Order: sequence, then structure tokens, then C-alpha cells
Amino acid sequence: SLQEERNKKSKSIGMLKAKGEDIAPVLKEVDGLKAKMQEAEGKMKTLEDQLSDMLLGVPNTPNRDVPEGTSEEDNVEVSRWGDVPVFDFKVKDHVDIGAGLNGMDFAMSSKITGARFVLLQGPVASLHRALVQYMLDTHTQQHGYQEVYVPYIVNEESLRGTGQLPKFKEDLFSTRHQDRDFYLIPTAEVPVTNIVRDTITPEDELPLKFTAHTPCFRSEAGSYGRDTRGLIRQHQFEKVEMIQLVH
Repeated sequence: SLQEERNKKSKSIGMLKAKGEDIAPVLKEVDGLKAKMQEAEGKMKTLEDQLSDMLLGVPNTPNRDVPEGTSEEDNVEVSRWGDVPVFDFKVKDHVDIGAGLNGMDFAMSSKITGARFVLLQGPVASLHRALVQYMLDTHTQQHGYQEVYVPYIVNEESLRGTGQLPKFKEDLFSTRHQDRDFYLIPTAEVPVTNIVRDTITPEDELPLKFTAHTPCFRSEAGSYGRDTRGLIRQHQFEKVEMIQLVH
């Protein structure tokens, strides 16, 4: 290898010095080998990065019972619970109901930031907060989950750990600080799951059950023109996440 050859040449320098011979040609060869090694290492790093990105982009193997399809139109309804209600009046969607309560203002959020945001106010904002508290209390007090408060900004390693990078990079909001790339979380799954990244949890400590309330940030790349009305496909929304780590 280049390294072995360089090591041999370097060792010979001392012997040549002891004999009083000219070492300039050998030094030149050593420098040339060093340059070749650096070039080869650069090419290897590029290939390793390409291989890593390819492997990280390979999805999990779907269950053999999952039906094949090319769009949501090919989804199969597995079960249905309850009865679909029938109303004798025109049903309003959440946008019209929110506007009627003066509780959802999309125009104001657009003024503050831009499209795909919403400003909640009054009773609707209170309901939003109350639902979050209700779900956290339900999970922690009735179902044995541990509540955690996690960072809303994560590093690349965390997003690779949960599979968002590199495949879904365009769906993320990013920022840069001190020459490092950071990302706003698209879901609490990212920071919560990474609690146990690079660790080994003893079997007798499983399952680990976590719940967390966080905002979520998604660029919704590729969804232009789809589901643009109301709270669907927002750049910012909140949810209460549940994560179980089991064996």
C-alpha cells in the first residue's frame, strides 16, 4: 500500500543520513507518496459518503400484506368504527368554524410570516392549550408514560438516527451556527428517539415510554397546491408525541 511504501522510504532516510548519502531524492519520493495518499483518501471519503447516502435512502421492507399501489387512491380500507353521521344542514369545515368564532386568523399569520401558518386567539387558543395539557396528563397519569421536554433544534446525527436525513432534507427547516448545520424538528419523534441513540438499554428496563409536547416544523416540499386550505400541511403545528422503546 502507499502507506507501507511511505513508511519504508521514511525509515531509509535515517540509514542514508548515517552513511552520509544524499537524502533529497528520498524526501521528494516521500512527499510524493504523501500527496498520493491524500488524494486517495479524498476519493475514498467521497465514495464512503455516497455509499452511506445510498444505504440511508433504502426504505424498510414493507409487510408482505401491504397492498401495492402508486398513490393514496390504491389504499385499502381495513376497518371502520362507528357510524358516519348524516346532517340535515350544510356542514362547515374547521376554517369556517374558526372564522366564525374569531379564533383562527390566517391573514394575520400571513402578514407576520407568510403562507401555511395560523394565528389562534381567544377561546380557540385556550382550547388548543387545554387539549395539549389533557393529552399529556392522560398519557402520564393513566398510561405510565414519562413526560420529557426536548430541544426543538437538533443536529444532523439525530436526524440520521430517525431516517429524516438524507432522504427528506428538503422537508426540513435548517439553520447554521458556528459552522454546523442544525434543523428545526419535524416531529418530537426525532429528539425523543435519540435519547437512546448510541446506547444499550438493559432488557429489564424495557419498555421505555416517553411523551412530549413540541411544535413541529415542516417545509412541505413537493406539496405545492395540495391541501392548502386550513390547518392541513402547515409549516408549524403542535402535537403530543408518544414513543415506546420495546424489545
